[in-house]
Amino acid sequence: MSFGAMDLGLNRMKLGSPQSLQSLEEEQQPETEAWRTYTDRRNILREFLTSDLSPHLLKRHHARMELLKKCSYYIEILPKHLALGDQNPLMLPSTMFQLIDPWKFQRMKKVGTAQTKIQLLLLSDLLEQLDRGRAKLVALLESHDTLPFLSCWDTVEQRLADLSAVMDNFLAMMVPGRLHIKHRLVSDIGATKIPHIRLMLSTKMPVMFDRKESVAHHDWASLRWFVTIQPAVPEQFELRFKLLEPRSQQERVQCGVIPVATCTFDIRNLLPSRTYKFTVKRAESYTLVYEPWRDSLTLKTKPAPPEGAHTPESRASLACP
Repeated sequence: MSFGAMDLGLNRMKLGSPQSLQSLEEEQQPETEAWRTYTDRRNILREFLTSDLSPHLLKRHHARMELLKKCSYYIEILPKHLALGDQNPLMLPSTMFQLIDPWKFQRMKKVGTAQTKIQLLLLSDLLEQLDRGRAKLVALLESHDTLPFLSCWDTVEQRLADLSAVMDNFLAMMVPGRLHIKHRLVSDIGATKIPHIRLMLSTKMPVMFDRKESVAHHDWASLRWFVTIQPAVPEQFELRFKLLEPRSQQERVQCGVIPVATCTFDIRNLLPSRTYKFTVKRAESYTLVYEPWRDSLTLKTKPAPPEGAHTPESRASLACP
């Protein structure tokens, strides 16, 4: 027997011995531990993507962001609480307006406009960070590369913490905040004690046309609109209409602005078979600081009825204000 055959036989004997099986188990144990760690960390990442940063949650935040871009923003005047033991009643906002310096208040309205714009921009940026962060984590989860995944786990953990902080900031900024007053808006008048005030930004939901109930007839249009959250006090609205593509100088007067105190209005004396654009918004308010959007609706009137035919619309014709 040659020395090579003898060595081969010895190696086979060693591989079959208890000592060789134990060494194989020791070699496989680190690999098994690494796989368990890899699986646990993938589960942590998957749980974060399905709960803290789920597609449904981001979709809902995008919808809320689009709604905020359509809202109207106002300054709200709130008297601070008086000192303990002071028996003077708090002044109502309407009374406070009589004491506020108009020039200083206009300056604060500009501050409110700037603060609202900045807040909306920051919210959009935070939402984009959440979208990008989720896309990167999903790509990492789908890669199935064990060693790179384990080697960069510290970075992944930091990214999860950063995205959680971004989400917290986003949620905190969804509500308009307090305006910072650098100068007093109300000055002391004689011996009268005037309580300090605080200014807050408030939000009103957008005014939107009811597209199912708003219809056009041959020479008039019935318009309906609504606000998702009804205010406690009735609101005033401003309705605009305009004939698109007028064909003569006389048709150019087919436009106007109508103040409305309800959520319905019928515009008469329109031209048949023509397209009109209607726009609705809240009436101008002294406390309004920002209103970036207003709803619009385009309707086409029906053809005129055959000559000699009488319709309820023609008998009830009413000129627009």
